[in-house]
Amino acid sequence: MMSFSKVRVATFNVALDRARPGQLAADLVAGHRQPRNIARIVQHIRPDVLLLNEFDHDGESRDDHHLRRFCADYLAVGERGIEYPYRYLVPTNTGLLAPVALHGAGIPTLPGDGLGFGAFHGQYGFAVLSRFPLLFDRMRSFQSFLWRDMPGARLPMTESGSYYGAEALAVLPLSSKNHLDLPVRLPNGRVLHLLACHPAPPIDEGPERRNSCRNHDELRLWHDYVRPGRGDYLVDDAGNRGGLDPESDFVILGDLNADPQDGDGFRAGIQALLADTALNRRVALGRLRPASRGGFALRGMSSRRGSPRFWTHSQGLRLDYVLPGRSLQALASGVYWQAPGETDGELFWNRRGWPERKASSDHRLVWVDIAL
Repeated sequence: MMSFSKVRVATFNVALDRARPGQLAADLVAGHRQPRNIARIVQHIRPDVLLLNEFDHDGESRDDHHLRRFCADYLAVGERGIEYPYRYLVPTNTGLLAPVALHGAGIPTLPGDGLGFGAFHGQYGFAVLSRFPLLFDRMRSFQSFLWRDMPGARLPMTESGSYYGAEALAVLPLSSKNHLDLPVRLPNGRVLHLLACHPAPPIDEGPERRNSCRNHDELRLWHDYVRPGRGDYLVDDAGNRGGLDPESDFVILGDLNADPQDGDGFRAGIQALLADTALNRRVALGRLRPASRGGFALRGMSSRRGSPRFWTHSQGLRLDYVLPGRSLQALASGVYWQAPGETDGELFWNRRGWPERKASSDHRLVWVDIAL
């Protein structure tokens, strides 16, 4: 039996989104370069628990055959193959057509009238992989929680009033994909709550800032969830009310689409989350903040205020996070991003030394080691 002194938790936006349903599954059968390179990155870092953002699926998580193929034919192969016996495709709002037009009158159409932006149900979905048992009987999700039901919600406004009409607000969930609390049983018997999400990016919006507003409040959902008493208003998809038990160990993880110093969104939300004493401060803002040297190779980013050490995206932003709660002892962390010319540099850069999304992803894998 293997003994563990630590558990490595990671998040990776793998950019395995495709233009059509079923296209990712076909690409995996064909052995495309991108998923092979993504597998090389995962095999190198070897996380025990891994969140995959932007992994297309059927939207309802009924059919996970291509996730199983990715695990068996990509992650588990070769000398450094790694197996994930526990897996979960997470139901998502992306591409789930709203029953009413969200942005005015007329017949609702995708992608704009999806409960989460997507050309088909399941586009930009996410999945969880684990070497340890996932406790589905204790899982909670907030896929259906309505945005309007958050007290003090930052709903987008125009000069004439609410950007969304009453019919739209009656069906529009806060979560653009899902907010998932999935507990995992660690080797020492301890239970770790994985608080996973992928908020809307603060782009493609008008002066109402609808996506920035949604991103802000999607971050606030987890922020309220982990603070005693602040999440009492939350009702999960099974009808259970309240936030996380104050005695629970947790880690917030995912592509949060929010940089505390740069980017287009409202920075107050991510700044408040990172500064909260409910989190392990050394990882959120201190010397164990995940870092790499790869970001220093980017050119033309002089207008960015944040340090390249902490960037997780090829446009010079810190967007991807693994944030343990304060009850957890962090041992080490990192962002896997090699510079051009270094070993595995071809996983991130083209021959001209510029970031290459098709090589793997425009995001970088972020990991944190937690003591058991």
